[in-house]
Amino acid sequence: MQLWQLRLLVSKRRFSLKKTFHLAVEGKNRDRLLDAAKHDIRKYAKRERSKALPEGVDFWDFECKVGADVESSLSVHFAEVMGVVDALVVGGADQFYIEINSKAGHRIARPTSTADSNAATPAL
Repeated sequence: MQLWQLRLLVSKRRFSLKKTFHLAVEGKNRDRLLDAAKHDIRKYAKRERSKALPEGVDFWDFECKVGADVESSLSVHFAEVMGVVDALVVGGADQFYIEINSKAGHRIARPTSTADSNAATPAL
């Protein structure tokens, strides 16, 4: 393979966040470790959303799995990730696992009904 072919392969490769965040590190504040972990999650999402969209794609969507460890992780919507992490920490977990994969998202038009369209128009 030539160098330009390797660069093309690397540029098309999608990266994901797969990490276990430890919250019980000796000499470090648990709350600061939790804030740092949340910052890393938000930073990853911001970096992925800023990448150029392929043709025919409306937005970057995320497939997320969160749990105390890899085996117990469950699929959740990206908007619910921070709530699940907070619930794990309140439950006394010393660590949590998160996996976020970016994927192409396509918008679906909402069906319009006559009741909604009548309510949206102001009365004269």
